[in-house]
Amino acid sequence: IMLHSTLALSLLLIAVTSNLAMAIKKEKRAPQTLSRGWGDEITWVQTYEEGLYQAKKSNKPLMVIHHLEDCQYCQALKKAFAENEEIQEMAQNNFIMLNLMHETTDKNLSPDGQYVPRIMFVDPSLTVRADITGRYSNRLYTYEPQDMAFLIENMKKALRLIQTEL
Repeated sequence: IMLHSTLALSLLLIAVTSNLAMAIKKEKRAPQTLSRGWGDEITWVQTYEEGLYQAKKSNKPLMVIHHLEDCQYCQALKKAFAENEEIQEMAQNNFIMLNLMHETTDKNLSPDGQYVPRIMFVDPSLTVRADITGRYSNRLYTYEPQDMAFLIENMKKALRLIQTEL
């Protein structure tokens, strides 16, 4: 009887441990790690290539956010972006989302320089939308925390342009 209960207990422990390991593994794979604070409810793609693939497949525009951890402007923009419900909802439902802390090799994503923060839109036809810009002529694709209404307009524009052009 002693051997039987020890065996049962061991099996129980193994089952619990492997379930726990799977739960931990699931946690690690959740999009939260990819959100980097831009919105934990949003499903983020990992790479630009994956973003292009998903955009084409889903017929949704890809939104690319270039930023750096130690950039105060990026941090301020991230906070405004994450706190804006309309942006979060559109990002979740209507866009393929990517935030990058490094430059891509696609020169179309830095038409006026490699500054941060920078937000650009890519059509499902894989065209970088150089016509969807922010309000600053010296840094065309930058947005500031007070520009969230403008960013919302640009997100709607990105969605509208798909429907009219594809």
